[in-house]
Parts: sequence; structure tokens; C-alpha cells
Amino acid sequence: MRNNSRSSSVPRAAAAARSGRSLRPWAAVALTGALVASAAACSTPGGDKGAGKAADTAVVGIANEPETLSPLLGYGKDGNSKIFDGLLTHDAEMRLKPALAAELPKITNEGRTYTYTLRDGVRFSDGQPLTAKDVVFTYRTILDKNTNNASKAELDALQEVRAEGDRTVVFELKYPYAPFAERTVLPIAPEHIAGKQDVNSGDFGTKPIGTGPYILTDWRKGEKLTFKANPQYWGGEPAVKKFTMAIIKDDDVRATRLRSGDLDGAILPPNLAATFKGDQGRKTLAAKTYDYRTVTLPTENPVTGDTAVRKALDVAVDRQAMVDKILDGGGKAAYGPVPTDSPWFAKGTERVHDLEKAKKILDDAGWRPGADGIREKDGRRASFPLWYLTGDKLRQDHALAYASDAKKAGIEVKVQSGTWEVIEPRMKDDAVLAGGGSPADPDFDQYSLLHSSLAGDGFNNMARYSDPDVDKALVDGRQSGKPEERKAAYDTIQRKLAENPGYTFLTHIDHLYVIADRWEGLTTQVEPHDHGLASGPWWNVEDWAPKK
Repeated sequence: MRNNSRSSSVPRAAAAARSGRSLRPWAAVALTGALVASAAACSTPGGDKGAGKAADTAVVGIANEPETLSPLLGYGKDGNSKIFDGLLTHDAEMRLKPALAAELPKITNEGRTYTYTLRDGVRFSDGQPLTAKDVVFTYRTILDKNTNNASKAELDALQEVRAEGDRTVVFELKYPYAPFAERTVLPIAPEHIAGKQDVNSGDFGTKPIGTGPYILTDWRKGEKLTFKANPQYWGGEPAVKKFTMAIIKDDDVRATRLRSGDLDGAILPPNLAATFKGDQGRKTLAAKTYDYRTVTLPTENPVTGDTAVRKALDVAVDRQAMVDKILDGGGKAAYGPVPTDSPWFAKGTERVHDLEKAKKILDDAGWRPGADGIREKDGRRASFPLWYLTGDKLRQDHALAYASDAKKAGIEVKVQSGTWEVIEPRMKDDAVLAGGGSPADPDFDQYSLLHSSLAGDGFNNMARYSDPDVDKALVDGRQSGKPEERKAAYDTIQRKLAENPGYTFLTHIDHLYVIADRWEGLTTQVEPHDHGLASGPWWNVEDWAPKK
């Protein structure tokens, strides 16, 4: 547990070393125990060329920009927000540890009651004290039917949350949801500010107030977010006093800005990260991830909705070639949302690249090669469009490789790029080179990816996948408190995906970051798909200290 009364000049890294008990993600513990933009023109975010060289200032380049900074609408739900804190947070090994809570929760009532005691003396950046009412307000608001939070299904297990005095919060669950503690990394919003606004349209999403290590000072949409250190932060004032995240969607532009000195660090695809090898004063850090790339196969498209086409594509694709050539070995073949080195992976669901098998599947289903080699059935060509996000070189390379492999089997994949605004209306009928993945628990990603109730719900279940056995297994997996039952449920899901692959999973990708080697404390965590504000070496920028 951190010492709240220590001087703010004490490095937070030292405080982290004195942190209290930690709890490994349920995925590891239970199984071991039970089963063994382009940026706005090319302007420098910090102002002058070379900005960010001061030891107390850092400028980094990220690829994606949040739609909102309100945790009530989904921002920071997986932890690591710079503006807010959750009751719990993760350490470098992804173990849960106390944040706004003084200690890990007391779990009673056969896993249905979680009781948290708040850390004493925590204040929001406007000086107002944090109380249990703020925690209750946050969770109740997210679950309110009128709140536009697409992730509220993640709190399905929560029946009631209540305050008992100013420092105690009690969560009552409908069922013993094993990974519930992981859900309490969710950032806490101040009721005295957010509660006085319309949750969906108020300015809290652009002018947030939190308890975190940094305070937002400027947000220029499409260009940058700028933060300053919170001098009243309960964990001690960060040594990096000014922190800027430049929004640079294009990989090549991000690399150019890093090379010119405009940026101190950036996330880069493997081929661009390799160009910085040997650069003096910079280091490359790799983060293992659950981040996958997949092709959605919409059920309502007459070609991608055909089970034979799906199964043929699943074995026609050369996943290992993608790992070797696109990722330069920085990743692994993907056969579903769970990486092959995860304890949750269902062994035996690997699919071998077999072009002849793909052709036979199509032949047997009546898809015959036409004059140009593209197959046809009942007068319909085996052809469909595949969209990827403009400027994302990794998605582009995956899409082109997928199209090349598909063509060898007689399926035409027409690769196109666009913004999400262009792509989203087309997702019902057109394939998309999508991404996802969460290391916290299999429920976190798989339910929203596959459950039929979420088909067509924004970016949830983009393929509109529907399988009653998968739906049942998803519910069993989140509602059972027994490790062996959960493992069986997620094994079922992976085997069903092999039988009827509504997505073609391609690779799991390691994230690469190139960053100036000027600070102590540069590390990475096991990362989810969503990388940028919360991930990378800056996951703990509040703990960095200048090199001596």
C-alpha cells in the first residue's frame, strides 16, 4: 500500500515498490490452481522542433483517439487512465492491486458480495474529496438504460452497488462472476460534477475531472491531448510534469515525426520499428499482447455467410507466413480470440494451412471455378469486399495477404480502405479487417465478439455471428464460479468457431514501441487490442524518473 502522507517529491517508482497485496488475473490463478493522423499537417505537438527533450516533459505518438474522456461512456474501462483511477489497478505483471481502494476486496456470500474500503484522503483534481457515493454514482450511471455506454453488458453480473458510510462500497452480484474484481479497474467519476450534466451530451467527456496522476489541459481533436502532473495526486506528484499524446493515424508519418525529434516515443509496425535499430539514445520495447487481427465474415452476405466459404478461407489462409513476413516474427498465428500460449487456449483447435483442402471444401459445396478462376455457385461469384482502416499499414498488409491466399482457392476478396465512418455502415454486408483482444479474462472480449444478442450493436459482434451453443457457453463462462466449468465453456466456444468460423482469425500481434532512452522505469505490460492512451511504455509514465 502506498503511503499517502509522504512528500510529493518522493519518486513514485519507490512507492510502487512498497505497494500492497496484489491479485493475479483470475485467468492465471484459477487455471494453475484448478487445472494447471496523419497528425494535423506536420505540426510539432510541443511547439518547436525537438520539443520534449526536457526530462520533465514527454511527447509520444499514438494511432487512435478516444471519442470521449468520460468513464461513464466507456473511457478507460480496462484501467490505466491518466486522468482517473479505479478501485483497483494492474501492476507490471498484470496482477490486481489497490488504487482508490485501500486494499483488495473482501469476497463473501459464495462469491456474490465484494466489499471495498476506500483509501483515505483521496481528492479529485478540483480539490473535492472522493467518497463511496462517487463510486456508487459511477456504476449506477453506467448501468442506467439511458446511458450510451456500449460496454455496459460487461457489468451484467452486477445487481446492486451501495455505499456504507463515506469509505465503504458494497457490490452485490446476481451470480458468482469470477472476474468481477477485474471490472473494478473502471475509472471513478465525481458525482458533484458529472452528476449535474446530461451523461451523454455534457462537457464532462471533454473537460474531465478525476483523481488520477494527470490533469487534462488541452484536447485538440485529431491532433493531440496534453496533460500536466496532478500536484495533489494521492500517489505522489509525477516527475514528468507535462505529457502530450500526439494523435497520428498514419504509421509512416508517426515514424517520420519520431525520427525528426518531434516525438520522444511512438508505437510502430515492425518494418518501421526496425529502421530505428541501432539509433543512439533510443530503445525499442516489445509488449506481448492478446491483440488479434481477424476478418469478419458477415452472415448476411450470401458469400461470406456460406459455411463452406468460411471453412475454406480458414484453411486457405497462411497464418505463419503473415507472422514471418508481415510481423517479422513479432507475434503468433491466431485461430481464435485466445492466443495459443494462454492457459485458456483449447488445444487441438489449430488449423493447418491446406490449400488443397480449401479447394475440396468449395468443390463439395458446389462452388465451381469460373473462366477467370473465381468460383461461382447458382450464378453468384465467390467475391466480397474487405475493408481496412486507412493509414493502418499492419491492417493493409494483412488484408492484402488474406486476399492473395483466398484467390489461390478461387475466392475474390476486393480490398478497400476507409475511415471508420465509411466502414461502419457497411459492416452488415462487407468484411472488415478488425482487431480485438483482452488479457484480463476471456469473458471480456469473447462475449461482445460472439454473443448473438449483440449482433450489429456498433462494433460488437461485427460479423453478426449466431450459434446457440456458443451463446450458452458464453453465459456459462461468465456465470460459473468454478474454474473447470469456465475452461470447458471457453473450450466449447473455440471448437465451435473451428466448425463454423464466423471470423477468419489471422495473427496475434506483439506491439513495438520506439522511445527515447532518457528515463528510468520504461517497461510494458501484456496488452489488449486497444493500445495508445493506456498502453505502451507510458502505461506508468507517472512512475518515470529522469536517468541520472
